[in-house]
Amino acid sequence: MSDYRIISADSHVVEPTDLWTNRIAPEFKDKAPRIVRTDDGGDFWHCENKNLLGVAFAGAQVGRRFEDPENLSQQDVFENVRPGGYIPEEHVKDMDIDGIDMSIIYPSLGLMLYRVVDSELLTAIFKAYNDWMADFCNTNPKRLKGIAMLNIDNVRVGVKELERCANMGFVGAMITDIPTESRRYFLPEYDALWAAAQDLEMPLSLHGATNRGTNPGPMPTPSGDHDGGSAAFQCNFDMYVRISLTDMIFNGVFERFPKLRIGAIEQQLAWAPFFLDRIDYNYEQRALGMTGYRFKDDMKPSDMFHRNVFIGFQDDALGIQMRDIIGVDLLQWGSDYPHQESTFPRSREVLDEILADCTDEEKAKIASGNATSIYRLD
Repeated sequence: MSDYRIISADSHVVEPTDLWTNRIAPEFKDKAPRIVRTDDGGDFWHCENKNLLGVAFAGAQVGRRFEDPENLSQQDVFENVRPGGYIPEEHVKDMDIDGIDMSIIYPSLGLMLYRVVDSELLTAIFKAYNDWMADFCNTNPKRLKGIAMLNIDNVRVGVKELERCANMGFVGAMITDIPTESRRYFLPEYDALWAAAQDLEMPLSLHGATNRGTNPGPMPTPSGDHDGGSAAFQCNFDMYVRISLTDMIFNGVFERFPKLRIGAIEQQLAWAPFFLDRIDYNYEQRALGMTGYRFKDDMKPSDMFHRNVFIGFQDDALGIQMRDIIGVDLLQWGSDYPHQESTFPRSREVLDEILADCTDEEKAKIASGNATSIYRLD
């Protein structure tokens, strides 16, 4: 059993049913997310006339992959959500069960809320969530660290919320992993956001499943004997983050903002070596790269990646085998608690197995050291 400190750099909460009822601005209350029970007895978060996330995935079946995998399902009710998903004291108790020293916490429904089309509504939803998450973490600030949610449709508004959340004690913020096609991350209007994040030392996360609006499309809903395309989405999460990182790298974002840190979270690792090869090849060997923006000091795209990007993973043993190519200093492990695929309550066992071939120094970095450095933790 491991004896190194463990930080879950990608844990989650399950938003309580009354979060937006109690906290959102009154003018948005009728449009706010709410739980809807379907005819076949499953609870889904609902907003803008569509189901966004079932509680079965969010927190009602944590640990079942180990204890009773044959009964994993896509339907469940909120009453079965593990209390640690929404009660901070219970969250810490589960960390103790799982051998976790500190949790860096993301939302659950919040990931899917980036598909809300009404931008003003989305800003209000995120503000209410950030207020609640600040209170959640303040119950035990030495062990619970929050990641804020930002809507950057209006960059000025997003920067203001980033500043507010930095003052409330958040250690980072998340933005959509890929904007709509007309507003991708190579646009100069985002420079105000990159500058603020750099100055505030607030890493920005591109978490899987946070695609903005309806482009490249919402997560399909399984139907009948077919999965409706959801397996294709789940198995190719990293496609979207690769597009966004390429936009940033090839358009000089990391040259203009050399201390900006961007995280690819819950996208796993094994995609990164191929991606690093491709970005350098296209920069050095193809006309589009050779005639485009050229970096100073003979730097290559992979140099920008290694300096400015970090990667969160859960149980990607293949990616760990290629850690020297990716860069050990970039890797952060997370349990994904309390989601259906979480490593809870066997996180230390899983982590020991994945990191078995690593040196003690590498294990300490991946398990906690890299997160401590990137998020400036104690």
